[in-house]
Amino acid sequence: MEETRKVLIKGLIILIATIYILRLFYLQVIDENYKIAAEGNAIRAVIQVPFRGQIHDRNNKLMVYNTTVYDLYITPKKVRVQDTLKFCQLLDISRSAFDSLTGLAKVYSRVRPSLFLRQLSVEDFARIQDAMVDYPGFSFEKSALRNYKTQSSANALGYVAEVSEKELKKQEEEEENGGYYRQGDYLGKSGIEKQYEEVLRGQRGVRYVMVNVRGVEKGRWQNGKADTMAIAGKNLITSLDLDLQTYGDSLMQHKVGSIIAIEPKTGEVLAMVSAPTYDPSLLAGRNYSKYFGKLLLDPNKSLINRTLQAQYRPGSTFKLIQSLIGLQEGVIGASTVFPCGGTPYDCHGHAAGDLRNAIRFSLNPYFYKVFQRIIYNNPETNVFKKSAIGLQRWDEYVAKFGIGQKLGIDLPNERRGRLPDVEFYNTKLYKGPFTWKFSNICSLSIGEGELDITPLKMANVAAIIANKGWYITPHIIKGIEKVGVLPQELKTRHETGIAQRHFNPVIAGMMDVVNGGTATRAKMADIEMAGKTGTSENRHGEDHAIFIAFAPVNDPKIAIAVFVENAGQGGSHAAPIASLMIEKYLKRKTDRKAFETDVINRTYLMNIPHKSMVTSATTKTGKTTATTASTAPKASTPTKERD
Repeated sequence: MEETRKVLIKGLIILIATIYILRLFYLQVIDENYKIAAEGNAIRAVIQVPFRGQIHDRNNKLMVYNTTVYDLYITPKKVRVQDTLKFCQLLDISRSAFDSLTGLAKVYSRVRPSLFLRQLSVEDFARIQDAMVDYPGFSFEKSALRNYKTQSSANALGYVAEVSEKELKKQEEEEENGGYYRQGDYLGKSGIEKQYEEVLRGQRGVRYVMVNVRGVEKGRWQNGKADTMAIAGKNLITSLDLDLQTYGDSLMQHKVGSIIAIEPKTGEVLAMVSAPTYDPSLLAGRNYSKYFGKLLLDPNKSLINRTLQAQYRPGSTFKLIQSLIGLQEGVIGASTVFPCGGTPYDCHGHAAGDLRNAIRFSLNPYFYKVFQRIIYNNPETNVFKKSAIGLQRWDEYVAKFGIGQKLGIDLPNERRGRLPDVEFYNTKLYKGPFTWKFSNICSLSIGEGELDITPLKMANVAAIIANKGWYITPHIIKGIEKVGVLPQELKTRHETGIAQRHFNPVIAGMMDVVNGGTATRAKMADIEMAGKTGTSENRHGEDHAIFIAFAPVNDPKIAIAVFVENAGQGGSHAAPIASLMIEKYLKRKTDRKAFETDVINRTYLMNIPHKSMVTSATTKTGKTTATTASTAPKASTPTKERD
């Protein structure tokens, strides 16, 4: 027994010794990690940033691409600059900038390379490359800079900029692995660049290098076997028509407002003009901070995408929705006639007539009575309860046109607008339930009062009418890598619940608006267009001009909304712009050159506060306030009937 125990103990000792010997052999001979550690080395992962995807228009015209640039890195311990002034002149920087950048690099590490100057152009690189051999401690790495084929579409395309400390901190809080971005990285900050950031940014690569304890590179790790290549971001095909977009920008010179055009059958955005705009190339590269600060101080808020963010009262364009609801509810018919008397709104010499005539001349008294019939179309006898029940029913209809909610366009910062409901009047304007009635909300009948919409919503309303009752979620991307590759939510069809037959008299009235009504300046000899003018009341200056339309009437290919701030009547100032945009899109040219020149040269008030900057229900501090009779049109006060 004793002998057996000795054998077992010896065997165990031999086994343990063998394991140790094998392990030491593996560490010292086979595994290079041991060699690295023994020599005081380590492995460093060097991130390879991919090129961002390119952006094209619907006709495959290049809009945004990448240009090769060079980043200059400094390793302070190796730096030898004998003539600092000459060096600064070579790089076109000041002595204070040199001292600051060098100091920051030393704080980071005296022996590791860190960024000194970002995004030197190919021309700058070629100019200084040979001279830099006289300045040891500096090295170059290739990078990429966003570049633009056009100065158009800035608000839609958006821009990229360096990730902020706030964004990095938020990323760390939300993602367990620390997240994708690191200090110095670039990401989309607005527009398409932000919305499709994960698609455009691509996939990082990693290059592993060995460095010693002082951070000096000693060569590639395993001869690059573990390295991964960076994969460029995917290209985007937008629905924008670059020629139409550029033309829209030219029409909106010297103006504040927006144009948005949609292909009705698909929901694709053909043009998205926000004026004034800016040159997107100004926010690319080293001058970003300089120009971004100037744009922030621009009194006309050129960084705001007015098509999605500016909010207005829809004015008389909203009468089209009132007409359709009235027809669907059965409270009016196409032949219904109302006399001009008996309302708070004055007639202006137009003969009383049916629905078509009311749309043609934008008769306020007519739509006051349409709205009154809609609200009172329930059996309740108490006038306060009757108004609340009617408004709730009316809200349900209007919401199906996309009013008071986000449409879901594939761009950031879309505003909801406001569709006032029973709760709004109970809590925001009045003292509780049954303290208000129809006469308190009647300004909604003509698109005034507490309504707020965005230009996008009214272009979508034009598309709904063109389609006779439905719309596809508006979207600005036609495909990812290839046409048709889209998220399902951008293909969704939305129904309004209005019977198709009810659109016929409304469209007939819209045709009359152009052919002999409030928008005759927009009439075209060879294109049949249906439209509606609007004048949005503005408490801070001249009223805003609005026009929505679609064409051709029998086979709609474009629906459009034009908003021109501080311009006055929609028929005189917004309708001509829409007419030219439609002609340009359908014919690929414009024949009315004198008319075009007149529109381009028109200038409207700028550099004044206007309602598009804040919703009428918010203050500068963001607190909700009541829109009282002093700030909204009073039911007993005649409202201007001019479009």
